[in-house]
Amino acid sequence: MSIADRQNWLSILAKAPTQELQDRVASMDSLPPYKVLRAAEIGAVMVQGRMGGTGDVFNLGEMTVSRCSVELQTGEIGHGYVQGRNRDKVRLVAILDALLQTHRRDHLMKTIISPLQAQMAKAKSQRAAKAATTKVDFFTLARGED
Repeated sequence: MSIADRQNWLSILAKAPTQELQDRVASMDSLPPYKVLRAAEIGAVMVQGRMGGTGDVFNLGEMTVSRCSVELQTGEIGHGYVQGRNRDKVRLVAILDALLQTHRRDHLMKTIISPLQAQMAKAKSQRAAKAATTKVDFFTLARGED
């Protein structure tokens, strides 16, 4: 497991619709015993931006986030951070993060991560196609600079 792999699955889990994530977890045999290291809590983070993507950093505003950390009995530690105020979802993300560090990774990648990733890619392409229908191309044959 590489850091990039973990970042990828954490990103997918954090962006997944809550109900979809709950349904997929419910279809699993059962969740293993775990200990809560950091109970699900809600806080805020400062979101920063850059003018034009490359300029000076400025504070855009605050965003609400939820976070949670758990430890499986086998010693794997999972963390979850999600946008918004959702204690149930962040707890599931933390548990799945820990499970994805075990021998169950391949199975979970096939049954949870890959389907969620495909579903989100499909939704993104549908949004892009819908937005493309409103695109206007401005083209000028000659400029009037006399």
